[in-house]
Amino acid sequence: MPQWLEVIIVILVQICLLVGLFGLIIPIFPGVIVMWLVALGYGVVTGFHTLGVVIFVAITLLMLFSTIVDNILMGAGARKGGASWLSIWVALVAGVAGTLIFPPFGGLIAAPLSVFLLELVRYREWRRALTATGGMASGWGLSFVARFLIGFIIMALWWLWVWKG
Repeated sequence: MPQWLEVIIVILVQICLLVGLFGLIIPIFPGVIVMWLVALGYGVVTGFHTLGVVIFVAITLLMLFSTIVDNILMGAGARKGGASWLSIWVALVAGVAGTLIFPPFGGLIAAPLSVFLLELVRYREWRRALTATGGMASGWGLSFVARFLIGFIIMALWWLWVWKG
């Protein structure tokens, strides 16, 4: 492959990785999955050598871990705010359904709204319902930090792949 083409590929992949990384600011944007897909595309285009396979496996594990951490931190935040497990599960389903039905912001509205409404029915007190919803929002904040750090590690691993591959 000509060197100029390799340079163009590296630049395009880096731009796409940055889009994935900074796309994490939008809670429903699957930035880490985008980064994983970009790394997969890079491997397909440039070839998976031994180091590339090892790094891609690490990137895959980080992507899976990111998804798990995201859900755990949001649920833990809601639980800490006083939300019931039922509210947390309904919020998860409502978030996914809202995103699919009214993209891109349906999930952002449906998940916290469902926690608020269910906790309002449960407690019959809007302040407690709002506290539970706020807990979910703080979980989203922690989730963003964790996903952003994981995304940064994925990008660093990709650079190792480029430099050592």
